[in-house]
Amino acid sequence: MSGGPRRPDAEAIAGLDSFALIESVPQAVVVVDTRETVVGFNHAAEHLLGFTRADVCGRRLDDCLEPYYGNGPVGAALGRLFAAAPAHPVRRQLSLRHRAGHRVQVELELTVIPGSAGPLACVFMTDVTRHLAVEERADRNAGYLAALLDSLSVGVAACDAEGRIVLMNRALRELHGLPATGDVPIDFMESLNGKLYDADHQAVAVEDTPLMRALAGEYVPETDLVIEMPGHRERRLSVTARPIVGGDGGRRGAVVVSHEVTALRRVERFRACHREVERALTSAVSVPEATPRILEAVVSTLGWSAAELYLVEETTGELRAVGHWSASGEEPEEFFGHTPVKGEGVTGRVWESGRPGWIPELSDAVSLRTEFERTRVGICLRHGIHSVLAVPVSDGRSLLGVLTCYAGAAEYDKDLLTVLLEGVAAQIGVFVALRRAEELGRQLARAQDDFISLVGHELRTPLTAITANVSVLADDQDRRAEDDPLLESIARNAGELQEMVGTLLELAGLDSGHLPLEVAPVDLAALLGAVVAATVVGTPDHTLRFHAETPDAVVIDGDAERLGQVLEGLLSNAVNYSPEGGAVEITLRTDGEIAELRITDDGIGTPTEERDHVFERFYRGSNVRHQGTHGHGLGLSLARTIVQLHGGSLRLTDHQPSGTTVIVRLPHHHDAAHTVRRV
Repeated sequence: MSGGPRRPDAEAIAGLDSFALIESVPQAVVVVDTRETVVGFNHAAEHLLGFTRADVCGRRLDDCLEPYYGNGPVGAALGRLFAAAPAHPVRRQLSLRHRAGHRVQVELELTVIPGSAGPLACVFMTDVTRHLAVEERADRNAGYLAALLDSLSVGVAACDAEGRIVLMNRALRELHGLPATGDVPIDFMESLNGKLYDADHQAVAVEDTPLMRALAGEYVPETDLVIEMPGHRERRLSVTARPIVGGDGGRRGAVVVSHEVTALRRVERFRACHREVERALTSAVSVPEATPRILEAVVSTLGWSAAELYLVEETTGELRAVGHWSASGEEPEEFFGHTPVKGEGVTGRVWESGRPGWIPELSDAVSLRTEFERTRVGICLRHGIHSVLAVPVSDGRSLLGVLTCYAGAAEYDKDLLTVLLEGVAAQIGVFVALRRAEELGRQLARAQDDFISLVGHELRTPLTAITANVSVLADDQDRRAEDDPLLESIARNAGELQEMVGTLLELAGLDSGHLPLEVAPVDLAALLGAVVAATVVGTPDHTLRFHAETPDAVVIDGDAERLGQVLEGLLSNAVNYSPEGGAVEITLRTDGEIAELRITDDGIGTPTEERDHVFERFYRGSNVRHQGTHGHGLGLSLARTIVQLHGGSLRLTDHQPSGTTVIVRLPHHHDAAHTVRRV
């Protein structure tokens, strides 16, 4: 007995009812003969195309179903099919007309079988209209997605389960220098080795990148990455990544989203830079001392190569380098310390114009045409410099210098970098202006002190001689009586000059420290009482009323003689500027920390805008000058100097409806009695 397959019973097959067979097939079937006439059409086909068997059988295929097969006639395709009589079904796609008029996309399996009247083509049809619509929608959605991703300013990339990049939008392609379209290179991830760094500038291996970490199942929160592409500036990205999970929970890949934060991080770092510059300036006594630390902060913040600071010399008006900094630590002689030429080169043009100067790529700097400029460009390029930015250093009124920075790669964020560097330049400008003003102030103070000392000593000798001679003449018994008024005038004026010279010398000595205070415990209340009593006795106008209110004792640390000078001078002013029948009120109080003295008169007062000026040497209020009151304008200046040397303050306020209140505040660290004494 043979074990091979049994041959079908030919008679049994021949007896099959072909119509019943076609009708029993659940798939739509159309049978066509060699003349393209439909000879079979089952129920499933009626349901698919809307035609009945009577509508199509006996008619040509083109006349009823109107098949569309590319741009070629379907008859030719059927002819080739009958001629070839393939052993296996042939698959094709075409569209047929539905009875309602619309087209139906079908996938065909065509088989040629022999028949008693000749070969027949059996066409088994599957409706793929919905499937094709889904594919079309997917293609359309994919197009929308691609367009959407390419329109984003953030970079997006995705990889499959094997880590191959299958999607990358335009923004990320541009960042990595890839073509806008086409497949991403298979070795793309490996090409990033040596180019990626974390926020602390530590190298990041490919397997530690956010995308690969997400592929391993990690949800990577926002983190910074630094990309350093050869020949390009450093760029910083803020990156997030997460795995792509399928409906069954399995990982299908990973996606990463990144946006460039280079400018933002620079702004953040410049805040710290400004603080470092401020610390450098406040801890330095001169610009050259502060310059290296300032430039180091600027270069480190920018991530650039070097910087140099130039200042305009006050005496010559020339621009000279005062300091530089190089990230590499190298200091090539030809690079730093050159003498700028006004109007030439970046630094020279800023010097001339007072406006920022910028060259994003030196090798393309066609505007630099002079021999000096070409030489400087050549030096910069030999040392790897490609971008230069220079900003003016000023005090808001005049140019004080130029800050020039150099980058090793082409830069294009002109506006941002200019604003950031101008902030640093403004700090430097304020510092330079203050230091120069302080030096000028010291020079003026020295000149003033020298002048006062010189004049004082030069005047004292002749004044002493004049006073002595006037005394001799006054004692002369043989003098004429009519000479007495002249002698009195000479003596009075010489005395006033001596008093003024003495006050000037006192001020100079107190300011310079040559006349130090003799500090000891002083009862301010007792001292004030004695001065008030002496003033009352010495006041010729007995109609003037005095009212004093003080504690029994207010002990402070001070120089009793100098404080007495202050009290005498202030009370003298109150008396001199009070009207006949007026009143002078004196109040002394303490809270245990501060002793406050107030002396109030109801005299002519002091104009509000002149209250600070009356403490300047030789200044006298306009109302005093117009009134003709005698004085030389040194009393309040001496009083404030003495009070300030005691750590206190002296100021004037108005007293309504007229008059002035003088307020003296002095440190008080001793216990004081609270009993009030009235005079």
